[in-house]
Amino acid sequence: MKTPKRTFLANAIAAAVMAAALGTPTTAAQTTAHDHGAAMPHKLTLDHGRKWATDEPLRASMGRIRSLVEPQLGAAHADKLSPAHYRELAAQVESEIGAIVTNCKLEPKADAMLHLLIADLSAAADTMAGKNATTRPALGLEKVVEAVNQYGTHFDHPDFKPIRNVR
Repeated sequence: MKTPKRTFLANAIAAAVMAAALGTPTTAAQTTAHDHGAAMPHKLTLDHGRKWATDEPLRASMGRIRSLVEPQLGAAHADKLSPAHYRELAAQVESEIGAIVTNCKLEPKADAMLHLLIADLSAAADTMAGKNATTRPALGLEKVVEAVNQYGTHFDHPDFKPIRNVR
């Protein structure tokens, strides 16, 4: 059974994804568990050419997600991860997403950008967990890696290294 907070987050992310697909602008109030009053962007961008500021809880959780998924890529490429292993990995990624959302202390524009990544991470975790029967869990893992790399490209996280060999 989902907790009310988790259900709200899942519904908010689903609304953001649907609105983006339909080209309908959404607000942060519609897509996040907290409202900073900023309009929700549709595409991940830099902050006037600079990476967005981060805080320690975000850096810690993104570092843990990176550490969870990078070692699994070789086995995923060799088709050696079981559905149970993907589900466990998805649960761990979802746990870190929850920590990020709970501890969000970014300024509103950076927060809006972060929530684009959170939506990507959440959708990818769902794929790994087998919630999309038409998509292989390995694709979910690749999408998590792509989101982690986008984080490193768009957010200021000293010494963050992109994950190589995504595919």
